[in-house]
Amino acid sequence: MSTPSTPVSVFVARRRALHERLTVPALIAAGLPQSRNFRANAYPFRASSHFLHLLGQSIDGAALLFADGKTTLFTEPPDPEDALWHGPRPELSELQQMLQLDAVRPIKEVADVVAKLETVATLPTEDANSARWLSEQLDRPIMPSTGDVVEAQDALLADAMVALRLVHDEAAVVQLRHAAEISAHAHVAGMKATRVDGSEHDVVAAMLGVLRAAGLEDAYGPIVTVAGEVLHSRGHDNPTRAGDLLLADVGGETAEGWAADITRTWPVSGHYSGSQRAIYDIVLEAQHRSIDVAKPGARYRDVHEASKRAIVDGLVQLGILRGEVDGLLERGAAALFFPHGVGHLLGLDVHDMEDLGDRAGYAPGRSRSTNFGDAFLRLDRDLEPGMLVTIEPGFYQVAGILGDSKYTGAIGDDLRRDALARYADVRGIRFEDDVLFTADGNEILTSGVPKVATEVEALM
Repeated sequence: MSTPSTPVSVFVARRRALHERLTVPALIAAGLPQSRNFRANAYPFRASSHFLHLLGQSIDGAALLFADGKTTLFTEPPDPEDALWHGPRPELSELQQMLQLDAVRPIKEVADVVAKLETVATLPTEDANSARWLSEQLDRPIMPSTGDVVEAQDALLADAMVALRLVHDEAAVVQLRHAAEISAHAHVAGMKATRVDGSEHDVVAAMLGVLRAAGLEDAYGPIVTVAGEVLHSRGHDNPTRAGDLLLADVGGETAEGWAADITRTWPVSGHYSGSQRAIYDIVLEAQHRSIDVAKPGARYRDVHEASKRAIVDGLVQLGILRGEVDGLLERGAAALFFPHGVGHLLGLDVHDMEDLGDRAGYAPGRSRSTNFGDAFLRLDRDLEPGMLVTIEPGFYQVAGILGDSKYTGAIGDDLRRDALARYADVRGIRFEDDVLFTADGNEILTSGVPKVATEVEALM
């Protein structure tokens, strides 16, 4: 499958749209490469997502200056040794023409140019070296990103970027569809590669092989684990044994930086046990109900609440919880088994624009709940056509939650632990799909991965 490439005219239009929203000049940095253990051995470089949105190229150490209606790229000129070590690079004049910029200048000139401007806005960076570099260019302290944007001019720039990136243009949707389609193929490959008495590594290798063959990198560290109750499990050292469920949360990223994010949970042996199937169907129903709620004009918090209600309702039906669903929800029963938000924005970041804190995820006037579980909801906006979100309810048996009266005290004996014990072979189950909002509803971009239990078993 060919990799889509965004026309340069799209980036020109995005830069023009940013100029129209700016009230002061702005400097947006790509960031600096990071060394793994010595300077010449660097991690693969990926430019900041704001930079990628406006240029589509990961140019390490570069910066874009928006001033007086013109866009100037500052970057390192080509070095004669490049041809030997890294391959030849274009001259600055060639870059200007290729990328349709107003000017391209040597990076060493950026501080002098910025010094002549009265006020220059910027955005936070994720690493200390890039923050230090920005501080030197702007002659004011820039801290590594904590999600807080303090300076007034920086806040205005952040709001402008949120406005540009919250609703995806057609070119972005093309990229996102491609990331979703290839990532779906990776999940199918993971299911087929799963074996009793194999290992998590086997599955990871199969999934990443599909991504790499299509030219995609990882959008985030792949989560492939039989310990599904560990939400962001990092290692892949566990054996895959009969009776285990394997949870895979894996998504690819296109060359231009656009992400997919998919989670499925399948049985290592190829068949779900009765207890696993019962919980599996509850979580799947929760996702169905949330997707039904998710449409333009709906509030995303209501999408979250739909999953909570479905999970509590299902657990009451199984006898794990006792009582009226409304009362159990008010007492925090959902968070005992579903202790995270139902999803997040998706785009150039797998958690899109979270480097800006809740500025992107929460509409003005809305703030995070302080209740356990709900406090981890990353998004509370009214949904619009062109927005892309994940919807990912889950069920987890986390000893640190179920064994702590701080979380279970309000439920008391209405948590029927004798009934819960019959589901000990369910450590964690999650479904996650990428949902794009259209003028009249939604479209699941990741529907190429089966999730109905009988379809998963048939594929395996």
